[in-house]
Amino acid sequence: MDPTTGPPIPPSASPSPPFVGPAEPSVLVCMWDGAVRSGSHSAGGIVFLNHAREVLWDMGVQFPLVDDPIVTELLVLREAISWCLGHGFLEMRFEGDAKVVIDNINKADVRDNRMGAIL
Repeated sequence: MDPTTGPPIPPSASPSPPFVGPAEPSVLVCMWDGAVRSGSHSAGGIVFLNHAREVLWDMGVQFPLVDDPIVTELLVLREAISWCLGHGFLEMRFEGDAKVVIDNINKADVRDNRMGAIL
């Protein structure tokens, strides 16, 4: 094993989260994730990538008094959307691992449900 690169990745291993392919050159890719920690404290991270999936920058966020994993995921996503819009990005692709969140925000009636209200 090369100490500078770590252990080799088996050919059958897939990246996590699943690679969805490159974005158009004008699209900013935002990968987000949230986690609830003990003591009613939650946090999350956002990684911003260019169209070639090269890391541009990352940021962490914290939310006191939040102990619901779904709410935490939504708050991190909301922070990512807000940051992108606040910095003038108009074409974005958001990638996360919370299937229930992704499924609900992709519904046509997202404004009429709890998750849409948080976003």
